[in-house]
Amino acid sequence: MAAAEVGALTAVALHSLCVVGLAAGHWLAEGLCTASLVTDPSQTLLLLTVCEAPIVIGVFSWLRRDRIGCSFAKSVGHGLVALPIGALINAFGAIVLGAPLGIKYWTGTVYWSLLMSLFTFVPAACVFGASRLDWQHIICYSKPVSAVDYMVSVPAHGAVLGAWFGAFPMPLDWERQWQEWPICVTYGAIFGYLIGLFISLFFAVHHMKFNVKTE
Repeated sequence: MAAAEVGALTAVALHSLCVVGLAAGHWLAEGLCTASLVTDPSQTLLLLTVCEAPIVIGVFSWLRRDRIGCSFAKSVGHGLVALPIGALINAFGAIVLGAPLGIKYWTGTVYWSLLMSLFTFVPAACVFGASRLDWQHIICYSKPVSAVDYMVSVPAHGAVLGAWFGAFPMPLDWERQWQEWPICVTYGAIFGYLIGLFISLFFAVHHMKFNVKTE
């Protein structure tokens, strides 16, 4: 398969677009709707998802590995299919780990799961399609073969770890509004995702330099 060639500046620009999507969602929530994750988590998560989805799907569809057998439109289709599937898996994992099941939290869980799907499943689906071997490498974080592998896997792992750490304050008896589901978990996931974006750039650039030296 013909993988996309990504330079350092291109990697920075593409990841910056993903950050812009989150910033746009935050700005729409606070600037136009006077909402935030604390005051209205469902609406804020919806706006974050709406702003981030087209950017993530577009960016990683452009980075698709099989550029000969998979068109950009087909890769976009992979991302659109993966979005709800990844959301279901994230929601199931969250519920198993203790997320509340009440109707009060239903919309928040749905939108949080969609955002987490954009962080985790959608990029891999756009880049790798249905390649079982590539998915195994990304999930297990083993044998990255290109800079794009780091750009997909590191932010995804960062988002999952961030959400996990973000859940720690939930059971504590502090009686703070931000401790409710899915507020602190979302903060943790976004923070972990952003750190993952930065770290992935470091690994991607190091990988590019290593390849240049070996050639």
